[in-house]
Amino acid sequence: MPLSDVKPKVSWLQEYKSKVKTAEEAVSYIKSHDSIYVQSNAAAPQILLDAMVKQAPELRGVKIYQLMTLGKADYALVDYSESFQVNSFFIGANVREAVNAGRANYIPVFLSEIPRLFLSGEIPVDVCLLQVSPPDAHGFCSYGVSVDCTVAARKKARLVIAEVNKQMPRTLGRAFVHVSRLDHIVETDHSLPELIPAKPSDIEKAIGSNVARLVDNEATLQLGIGAIPNAVLANLMDKTNLGVHSEMLSDGIVDLIEAGVITNDAKTVMPGKVAVTFVMGTRRLYDFVDNNPLVEFQTSDYINDPFVISQNHKMTAINSALQVDITGQVAADTIGNMLYSGFGGQVDFIRGAAHAKNGKAIIALPSTAKGGKISRISAMLSNGSGVVTSRADVHFVVTEYGIAQLYGKTLKERARALISIAHPDFRSQIEQDCKKYSWY
Repeated sequence: MPLSDVKPKVSWLQEYKSKVKTAEEAVSYIKSHDSIYVQSNAAAPQILLDAMVKQAPELRGVKIYQLMTLGKADYALVDYSESFQVNSFFIGANVREAVNAGRANYIPVFLSEIPRLFLSGEIPVDVCLLQVSPPDAHGFCSYGVSVDCTVAARKKARLVIAEVNKQMPRTLGRAFVHVSRLDHIVETDHSLPELIPAKPSDIEKAIGSNVARLVDNEATLQLGIGAIPNAVLANLMDKTNLGVHSEMLSDGIVDLIEAGVITNDAKTVMPGKVAVTFVMGTRRLYDFVDNNPLVEFQTSDYINDPFVISQNHKMTAINSALQVDITGQVAADTIGNMLYSGFGGQVDFIRGAAHAKNGKAIIALPSTAKGGKISRISAMLSNGSGVVTSRADVHFVVTEYGIAQLYGKTLKERARALISIAHPDFRSQIEQDCKKYSWY
């Protein structure tokens, strides 16, 4: 008998019905000075957040902890600064102004280590705000498109408030929470926010082509999101038997799976499975992961654990950067003094790939910024920029002008290799800047 035909047990169904409330009723249990975790990315429970903001006049000093979220973040607006204080592990567009204005805070940390902060009590969680799928016949809801740090936060929370959305995909793996673990339930029916893939520019297409040269057949891939990862994926159609072990998935992965390029058969960790911790993209991607046993969702302290990552033979980590200096130091969360994004999983995967058998740790970026006015490869990082990935971690840096191999190279060899892939308009100046150093 199909699972969908199994009659639900009365016990959990009655419990479920007894917990259903309006959004306003559910968030009324949030108190001043509570510490709140908000589920990440496309799973941010927008209905609950909107209701919480409406109660702002009654709240003071509520601390909100989150990774990146799609959609509105009105609680970060200046009008609500006395009610809510945002603490973000990754700075998305909706809180970037608040962080740089000093109203919100940035917590630099590896994605693999965030669950430990909750489980250890280093960061307390009073209330966990979730968006989950409807329960199955056994009373289990799925965390849907974002598992990452949510399991740890939910376990430690005093109060769990869940938006049960009919349109949340039922994803598989370590992705389930039973109705008995939810304190208050708000039923909703709305589409998830989508991240439409940007069409790669000619520069990004060239970067994608160069990166693809480094991807071996039977490699296991990790990619981030954006035009460059999409351009890389578009250049992999001639590869064979690829696998995926990545903190996230984007739409381009679906094309490679449907074309038979990604089979996951050569993986050494979770063979036969696409291993992820969250997905973010279009409805096509959300439909693809819905109830799909091919895609295994796990928590970020497992997926992003460098030791786990390193067990994948030919692990190939492809990440982006805002700036690279000529020794190989990578700035990825700041633009000078401006806080821009976060550590995310870059270092987790770069280190995991570097220690894997035949692994490759790759940083890919355009050679210039601001319409060609600024070189992203420079003698020194811009004043105020922080180092996310150290020069000892990076094996390859790729721009539209080629590939610089840094692993095992001297500082002088690194500088020359990086200058060779900088934009031609800036190479002479970078070389002049390097001559100020005794080691060049």
